[in-house]
Amino acid sequence: MTAAAPPEPQHRAHAPLWLLALVTFSGTLAMHIFVPALPIAAASLGASVGAMQMTVSLYIFGLAVGQLVYGPLADRFGRRPVLLWGLGIYCVSGLAAALAPEVHSLIAARLFQAMGGCAGLVLGRSIVRDTAGPQEATRRLALMNLMVTIGPSLAPLIGGALATALGWRSIFHALFGLGVVGFLFTWRMLPETGAPGSAVSARDLARNYGKLLRSPAFLGFSVGGGCATTSMYAFIASAPFIFVDQLHRPAHEAGIYLAILVSGVWLGSFLTSRLISRVRVDRLMIRSNALSVAAAFVLLGAALSGHLSVPLIVASMFMFTVGVGMASPAALTQAISVNPQVIGSASGLYGFTQMAVGALCTALAGMGHRNPALASAIVLAGAGIVAQLSFAVALRAQRRADAAAAAAKTLSA
Repeated sequence: MTAAAPPEPQHRAHAPLWLLALVTFSGTLAMHIFVPALPIAAASLGASVGAMQMTVSLYIFGLAVGQLVYGPLADRFGRRPVLLWGLGIYCVSGLAAALAPEVHSLIAARLFQAMGGCAGLVLGRSIVRDTAGPQEATRRLALMNLMVTIGPSLAPLIGGALATALGWRSIFHALFGLGVVGFLFTWRMLPETGAPGSAVSARDLARNYGKLLRSPAFLGFSVGGGCATTSMYAFIASAPFIFVDQLHRPAHEAGIYLAILVSGVWLGSFLTSRLISRVRVDRLMIRSNALSVAAAFVLLGAALSGHLSVPLIVASMFMFTVGVGMASPAALTQAISVNPQVIGSASGLYGFTQMAVGALCTALAGMGHRNPALASAIVLAGAGIVAQLSFAVALRAQRRADAAAAAAKTLSA
């Protein structure tokens, strides 16, 4: 006889949605807010292009690691204390970045800023699940996902405006202020919403991750999803050097162009919501990434032939990010559906893989500091090809697994 499901609690702790949105927004805003100021900060600190791009790639890497760490910590010690510690690290690191005397101190501060900022990104979703029923949680999580998209979209505009008007260090003063506001409101207004002590054992986590890492289908979808989506960070980190140094445009324009490009992700997500009822998920994933690959090769051809221009770059990268917006939900859906028993672990590991791929692509693009347009185009084109191959491997493994399951079911019948 099966045990009855536990009853829904009569009373749930209240967590202000605007506060959860604020702490989520803080972590995502800091990802690319510094990008338009990279050339200015490089000149100020006497640093190379590659070193400055590390301030972006290591931030992305910090977000990747945090997605694996904060969930288990919050289950063990509670949402509220872990979130406060994360916001505290975010604040201190923002101030350290604002005062950094040289580039290596700035890189280290950015890494810790990411580790702190990731707390709001991860725990905001957990707190929503704690404090709302399934239907309301879906609505609130949609807002959390919107914050994840809005942060990188607004960041270049805000960063470019601050750097032009007040200097590059003002960006980190602003992030420090935003972190302090989030910390104070969290301390005063956010109750504990979880059940501290209900930790998943390290053995269970390792077992779940092991299952996923041994699955060709999951690896294919997650690596392919990262290459198809967060590879765009390679271009975002290179964009100021392309527009300012190669094409001699003012620094504030770089922020405008980047905002246009990131809005392509929104359009792609909208198109996916319309097409998903008429196109199979696997076909949508493959075709949308093919669009991004084609756009990357247009950019690569322009860089190799010396025909770079602002309209061509913006148009080709806009099409690339439309493909990203369409491929992202399709790849995520496929990845977390591989093993329905470990959806939570699959989601965290997929998020880690996405951010790790983004950090790797950004670092690789930073190695081509003499021609950042060519370097980023090569990375985007290469990542797109890897994504197509990974998706093909994953879909083949999935078909074999489905066939084996169907055969086993027939035999048991």
